[in-house]
Amino acid sequence: MVRFVVVASAAAALLLSSVAAVPEGHLVDRLPGFHGALPSKHYSGYVSVDETHGRQLFYYLVLSELDPAADPVVLWLNGGPGCSSFDGFVYENGPFNFERGSDPGGLPKLQLNPYSWSKVSNIVYLDSPAGVGMSYSLNKSDYTTGDLKTAADAHTFLLKWFELYPEFQSNPFYISGESYAGIYIPTLIDEVVKGIEKELKPRINLKGYLIGNGATDQDYDFNSFVPFAHGMGLISTELYEDVSAACHGTFWGKVNDVCQEKIEKVHWELKDLNKYNILAPCYHHPENQELEFKNSSLPSSFRMLGETERPFPVRKRMAGRSWPLRTAVTDGRIAMWPELNGRSLPCTSDELANAWLDDEDVRAAVHAKSKSLIGSWELYTARIDYYHDTGSSVVKYHKKFTAMGYRVLIYSGDHDLCIPFVGTEAWVRSMGYQVIDHWRPWYFGEQIAGYTQGYEHNLTFLTIKGAGHTVPEYKPKETLAFYSHWLSGEKI
Repeated sequence: MVRFVVVASAAAALLLSSVAAVPEGHLVDRLPGFHGALPSKHYSGYVSVDETHGRQLFYYLVLSELDPAADPVVLWLNGGPGCSSFDGFVYENGPFNFERGSDPGGLPKLQLNPYSWSKVSNIVYLDSPAGVGMSYSLNKSDYTTGDLKTAADAHTFLLKWFELYPEFQSNPFYISGESYAGIYIPTLIDEVVKGIEKELKPRINLKGYLIGNGATDQDYDFNSFVPFAHGMGLISTELYEDVSAACHGTFWGKVNDVCQEKIEKVHWELKDLNKYNILAPCYHHPENQELEFKNSSLPSSFRMLGETERPFPVRKRMAGRSWPLRTAVTDGRIAMWPELNGRSLPCTSDELANAWLDDEDVRAAVHAKSKSLIGSWELYTARIDYYHDTGSSVVKYHKKFTAMGYRVLIYSGDHDLCIPFVGTEAWVRSMGYQVIDHWRPWYFGEQIAGYTQGYEHNLTFLTIKGAGHTVPEYKPKETLAFYSHWLSGEKI
């Protein structure tokens, strides 16, 4: 059991007083919907990453409730591509739980989240790339973007952010995220490492990164859904043997006609499941779901989603957090499906986040631009036109960074059919590292919370029992436990 103690040290007090003055105008002194004192200092605002084009990235910083002067600084990125990191702030590991207000159509009520990652770390939520969430550009050509431009902009953001907050330059720095952030993070780390090698200032004190249910390698990710479905008892052994024989282990892309027929049968068997958590309900009636997708080119196995249990259940689950769900990949160019853009996204019920983040009083409080200037907040932006990806795999980046000594945690909710843990485990094993901590359970509250395996070069793979695609949302207690232990270098 992890215990949290608020440290009122002289160093922490000095940090808080110094940060309060810099940068000017970024201190958040109130939040509509929340009553009482914030448990730590909050800051938010824009950082320009391109003065010529007027490209501005929006961030929200939550200082650690433990010891902000010494605790790590952790950057959080949601996926998509095109998903606002306020998704994580509102529904996953942020400082609040959101619940409906007493007045219909009114602002949500905010209650403190006892399992916020700010319990043990300073955490920065970044809307990236420009056009996502509250981030924007004055040049609409910036909304044709891709992995490399996104990584370069995020690196520029970090350099300027640490200039704004020099107090944190010596703190251990980690990058975290989930889903398509499995692509965002390695490409950003590559920029950071190159900057360190070039001795760019300020020097970023990078120590490692952690990724949850991350898109990583198309072959491992896309080919894992059939074995996962069989292992979870979602399809029969007869169907599994038929599709395996017809497809020879390749269940996506250019396959033969017999294989495609068998895959479609698997899709049909799974179509009414919540693919982000097979244990959770799906809130769309199948007939309505089929109508919404009748002209879609997306596979039916990624079209229906449900909900999660939280202290304050607030939303229905949605599609689009990672590449199988939202995009079509052709020659490295990801087309954003019109029927899946912005507010028209099927299977989404994010009224609370939309109601809160589109309120002009809230925007003023967090120093975000008004709707009249940048438009409504969207969980998945309709502004990104095309997204150029870096290729089919980023495993080479993980090999590079682990060999350099950076600490890496790859974790998976074990009931996610979007990016199944079996594919993630397979690519981790494919790196060929020696196992130094053999497969074993890890515990929370004297109960098995999942399984883990440790490798040489500071690489750890971890599952979270019963969690779906967005692990902190489904298992907030257990997530804070492994997060706290890993950050502190303790054995999970």
